[in-house]
Amino acid sequence: MSGPPTNISGLIERWQGIGAFAADVGCGYEAARQMRRRGRIAPQHWPHVVAASRRLGIAGVSHEWLAGHRASLGEAA
Repeated sequence: MSGPPTNISGLIERWQGIGAFAADVGCGYEAARQMRRRGRIAPQHWPHVVAASRRLGIAGVSHEWLAGHRASLGEAA
């Protein structure tokens, strides 16, 4: 997959599996699964998501990108 992800689920799908995402983000498997299902990532995980995305070469993922998706759901960052 090339180009930035278009949503949170698409971002999480860039990992080898939900377990790999959970390990990189520092949360449990079920929490990561719920993030994918709900299409949102809690702000406390953003630094890990941004760092892991850079390490994996996933373009366009930043705190601003994550905040924009959170705002699109009608939630404050």
